[in-house]
Amino acid sequence: MKQKLKAKAIEIVQNPNTQKALQSMKPEKNIWGISGVVLFMIAPEIIAYIWGADIVQYARNELLQPQEFLQEKYYELLVMLFEEGMSWFNLAFGIALLVWLFF
Repeated sequence: MKQKLKAKAIEIVQNPNTQKALQSMKPEKNIWGISGVVLFMIAPEIIAYIWGADIVQYARNELLQPQEFLQEKYYELLVMLFEEGMSWFNLAFGIALLVWLFF
């Protein structure tokens, strides 16, 4: 079974369609590609690491007060996003994308 999985994985990696798909996913090497990876993948994780507990505490305090529907959903979203803290996977993925951008 392991041999079969290994052979299938090698076949997928060597497939030209797979290589074409990976190349199309690669961010462009310009200011927008770099800033997109940094702003959407790396910066939120750093913010969650440094200020995550403070953001969650602020949002929970605001939820105790009566809010309009959209404001309430906004604070619930803040709690949901920052409650768990930093995601090492997302940070590593963002750094991998940034490294891939330059190679």
